[in-house]
Amino acid sequence: MSRPLVLVLGDQLTLDLASLRDLPDGAVVALCEVAAEGTYVPHHPQKIAMILAAMRHFAQELRERGYRIHYSALDDTDNVQALIPEAERLATLYGCDEIRTVRPGEWRLWHDIQARDMATLPWRLLEDDRFFTTPDDFAAWAKGRKSLRLEYFYRERRRGTGLLMEDDKPAGGKWNYDHDNRKPVPANLAVPEPPRHGQDAITQAVLALVAEHFGDHFGTLEGFHWPVTRRQALVDLRHFIDHLLPDFGRYQDAISDSEPFLFHSRLAPALNMGLLSPRELCEAAEREYLEGRAPLNAVEGFIRQILGWREYVRGLYWTQMPDYKRGNALGANQPLPACYWSGDTELRCLRRAIEMTRDNAYAHHIQRLMVTGNFALLCDVSPEALGDWYLAVYADAYEWVELPNVLGMVLHADGGLMGSKPYCASGKYIDRMSDHCRHCRFDPKKVTGEGACPLNSLYWHFLERHAETLSANPRMKLIYGSLAKMKEEKREAIRDQAERFLASLPRTTAWHDNSQGQRDIHLAGYREETP
Repeated sequence: MSRPLVLVLGDQLTLDLASLRDLPDGAVVALCEVAAEGTYVPHHPQKIAMILAAMRHFAQELRERGYRIHYSALDDTDNVQALIPEAERLATLYGCDEIRTVRPGEWRLWHDIQARDMATLPWRLLEDDRFFTTPDDFAAWAKGRKSLRLEYFYRERRRGTGLLMEDDKPAGGKWNYDHDNRKPVPANLAVPEPPRHGQDAITQAVLALVAEHFGDHFGTLEGFHWPVTRRQALVDLRHFIDHLLPDFGRYQDAISDSEPFLFHSRLAPALNMGLLSPRELCEAAEREYLEGRAPLNAVEGFIRQILGWREYVRGLYWTQMPDYKRGNALGANQPLPACYWSGDTELRCLRRAIEMTRDNAYAHHIQRLMVTGNFALLCDVSPEALGDWYLAVYADAYEWVELPNVLGMVLHADGGLMGSKPYCASGKYIDRMSDHCRHCRFDPKKVTGEGACPLNSLYWHFLERHAETLSANPRMKLIYGSLAKMKEEKREAIRDQAERFLASLPRTTAWHDNSQGQRDIHLAGYREETP
């Protein structure tokens, strides 16, 4: 009889996981905390704590259900601190004849597992069926298409699942209500506080462990608030459905100087770990529309993020890797600005996005795309540098979801495979969609001169630098027409303003472990410890 070691990863905390079904009596289920997975990029301490606490609670639940469990804790003396070697050590320890695991969330692990010497100890990789679609499904959809646009993929998923469908027509007569979801935050808007979960002995022990081993990473553990059990995740889901969903749609593109969460669900970390399923989220939101408790624009926008966007970027990732990761269509090659680690910038929008990320391991999608992302795009930050930062600092970041967003949406580095144009913007966008500018020393209405918002000159300078690549884009014809009409002396002033700003911008060149085991950030021109 087969005697497998079943390796459950930290983003696979689901009782109905494919590798946990129909196990033989001798099977051993292993969950492994290893230092390498916490440090290949310097992950936010809250992200690490959330995953480890959830893993420990899940292991406890599996024991209570009768599974034979081996749990490799981070501080176990015999832990080899690397995932694949640790799993193979455990398989040998228990006399297992194979290792089973579900497709991991990162291509590097998928590749490294496939590269093992299967003759010594075979690995069996199972498909992850917790999503609406598999990579093979996406590949079949993409085959023969000239354009892999989200909207067409999303419509097929709606038809296939029946979500928000009335017979063969979309509910309300339209597929997409994004036009209704672009309201800025009004003054004195009351936003419900998110739930605060109790921390049992398991969670408290993990918080202490993470503080000891990863306390020098960017981010703070103070105010840790993420769900680490399915029960806690369901509390967050109920809170979103009851208190946030009705206003989610209209304010989903808004940015607040003081409110980090607004009406966003904050469910992505639990969803990406496996504590919640995409289908139950979509069905819960759909029910609110059908029963008249939430408007269609809010429900459709939420379902589109899960059924459409989440499935779409995963399909792109698995069908385009590994070449996809090397994409750099705009030739961006600059290091990450140092303020992404320190928050030390006079640009109020950027500083608040970084501070909220530091405090919460979270920033909502418009902060990521149009603040930290837009600034990096305008400053020619390399895709690798920005991608590693996003992967490190956000609680919901796994490479399958993070990389396509950075390469395709934020930096247009995939040459338009995902988006038809770069999402670049000047300070006017931030002024329209947020209340940051009223707290900032820069004027979003000024392009050059003292007090002018740097985003304005950076925006025009970006367009000018990349005119050869972007000016033929039909969606950018109007803006390049405006640039062409601009007087040369104005263009020269903009160019000078932007180049002086870029020359004065401190840059991060690398992070590494120094001889004392402390993680440092190396900067162009100077050095400082990770905040």
